Amino acid sequence: MQALLDAIAHMPLPTDAQRIFHGRGGRHPGCEQWTLDAYPPVYVLTSFLPAGEDTETQLATVGAALAARCEQLAPGQPLNWVFQCRNEQLRTQGRTETRLMAGAVPEPHAVTEHGLTFKVHVLRGQNHGLFLDMAEGRRWVDAFAAARSTDRYGLKVLNLFAYTCAFSVVALQAGARQVVNVDMSHGAIAVGQQNHQLNGLTTGASFLAHDIFSSWGKITRSGPYGLVIVDPPSYQKGSFVATKDYARLMRRLPDLLAPGGHALLCLNAPELGVGFLQEQMQELAPELQFVERVANPAAFADVDPERALKVLVYAAPNL
Repeated sequence: MQALLDAIAHMPLPTDAQRIFHGRGGRHPGCEQWTLDAYPPVYVLTSFLPAGEDTETQLATVGAALAARCEQLAPGQPLNWVFQCRNEQLRTQGRTETRLMAGAVPEPHAVTEHGLTFKVHVLRGQNHGLFLDMAEGRRWVDAFAAARSTDRYGLKVLNLFAYTCAFSVVALQAGARQVVNVDMSHGAIAVGQQNHQLNGLTTGASFLAHDIFSSWGKITRSGPYGLVIVDPPSYQKGSFVATKDYARLMRRLPDLLAPGGHALLCLNAPELGVGFLQEQMQELAPELQFVERVANPAAFADVDPERALKVLVYAAPNL
């Protein structure tokens, strides 16, 4: 795990939420199981392999490295860090094993990204409330919403699979007029509402805790939209399976988008490459034109871009 230890030894003091080390990208042989994230003031170390006989020794080594670096960066400040084991067996069961290794986790726990504040939870579940790999996607939305903020009728955004509504916060802060957030999880939507409040956003957002596939009538009536964001889970039993359900979303896009509107399509499934999205879009919504693939954050570099997070932009024709 030397590459992980080297990353810790050279990391700056994180202020925003961010990934510190991405072994999952395959660029550090022997460290593929490890990731290290900063949710200030807490570090989260994750292993994607089952705990072995040497796990405790490895954790002690990482803990010592974190303590040494944090003492250099912020002398006298406590070290707060969490370990999560997220191996394949646990993930298929929707479970994780999470331990507080040192210090404490704030409650409530809020982090920042590019001046915005988001509520997170790092001691439970596989998802912590803010997907760090989507930082550049949020930056793209920020730029797009800002550029469209002077449009005659303002920018209306549809945020599908909104989770905790980070895209909505970004879009409204950048000048969007309205965002419709849709997610079947009442808990996630509730956190999304809190995220808007944390950023002083009291108008412009609506929140629908609905199954998207059962709510097309309501979703369509609120349109058309200048931006449709599609960020589903790659696999969620009983809810969404990318290989069969993504096509159902693509078919709807031409009717949801206003003339000149854009769609941001996201997919985090290592087994599905860019072609999975592009080929289906060509078949199911050929009138939408491919614009670009949004780059992932540098911290998430992968030896194979096809395995990494895919974020594609498409545009509807102008009138």
